[in-house]
Amino acid sequence: MRLSLHGLRFTALVGLAGFALAAASPAKAEKRYDAGATDTEIKIGNIMPYSGPASAYGVIGKTETAYFNKINAEGGINGRKINFISYDDGYSPPKAVEQARKLVESDGVLLVFQSLGTPSNTAIQKYMNGKKVPQLFVATGATKWGDPKNFPWTMGWQPTYQSESRIYAKFILENYPNGKIGILYQNDDYGKDYVKGLKDGLGDKVSMIIAEAPYETSDPTVDSQIVKLKASGADIFFNVGTPKFAAQAIKKVAEIGWKPLQIVNNVSNSIGGVLSAAGLDNSKGVLSTIYYKGPTDPNWKDDAGFKAWSAFMDKYYPDGDRTDNNTVYGYLVGQTLVQVLKQCGDDLTRENVMKQAANLKNLQLDMMLPGITVNTSATDYYPLEQLQMEKFDGERWQLFGPVMSGEIGG
Repeated sequence: MRLSLHGLRFTALVGLAGFALAAASPAKAEKRYDAGATDTEIKIGNIMPYSGPASAYGVIGKTETAYFNKINAEGGINGRKINFISYDDGYSPPKAVEQARKLVESDGVLLVFQSLGTPSNTAIQKYMNGKKVPQLFVATGATKWGDPKNFPWTMGWQPTYQSESRIYAKFILENYPNGKIGILYQNDDYGKDYVKGLKDGLGDKVSMIIAEAPYETSDPTVDSQIVKLKASGADIFFNVGTPKFAAQAIKKVAEIGWKPLQIVNNVSNSIGGVLSAAGLDNSKGVLSTIYYKGPTDPNWKDDAGFKAWSAFMDKYYPDGDRTDNNTVYGYLVGQTLVQVLKQCGDDLTRENVMKQAANLKNLQLDMMLPGITVNTSATDYYPLEQLQMEKFDGERWQLFGPVMSGEIGG
């Protein structure tokens, strides 16, 4: 699939002629629609960084496009085909605002789904809530996406960054109580959320953090930050970077002969998207967390859910990188949205979309780890709140320890 760097419009419409007859039939009285929904179509908007410093995440948008193609090929949702319109924002908040306005005001989408990045979603959150358009299952784990009281039209999806960091803090306290921690983090809400979670989790042992090195997304490299962290004497390195910078950091750690215990945040633990770029040998021993089945983990080869994902990749995204965790992520969140739309039935209003998104009960998804399910309520906008630790052995991630939940800091 070729991607334009400037707002390429993807459509996931298959077999338009096949449902032309349905459009001609009279609408039933109980059907309710807002902009973006008809008897034959559900129009969904999306904003992804197909270009720029976080372009590695563009795979998520491509996977979601492929997944909705699959849904359409199988008849759509309650007889309606998904028209998936995905635009590039280059990981630029001003561009995200421009694309959100275009999706809502020009394209007339029913909802915006999986807009990616904490800075971009922060930039559009007030606009989306002011327009009362769902900003659904945003692709960022910032804690603020679970605030139904103040932002009822915005909902997260993945485990929060603070929750994830609390799990790392618990692991460090139990296994390395005398460790000295150095943190690399992106200097925005995304990075700061991780730092806050770690500090909250360490509690009265927060003094274990002896160095913090922020970076800007405009920085060409994080080499100087890694040199600074090594010089601090830290023997635990917490790598809070998006894929490009996380890979640079792991590679630089090896180049300068620093040998700390390394923990990389789970948004950047893809073998294909990060560890291969850093060097698999350099990545050996790195720790992270995960909530879904690793695409390279042979333990799942006979698992029904893994087989379903693999068949999807074969048929609808054959050129996708099977080692890139983002293909699993896109598949899972696509499945979650499809469940919400199924629950909406013939009431495809924006209000009902949010009502159904906040009414997911023990939803089991093909590639989710055993024991981890999706749950939401009108007061709980955090669909996923559990994770399991994992360690990279030089070839693949190995799960260890129990499934854990990290409490969310206030």
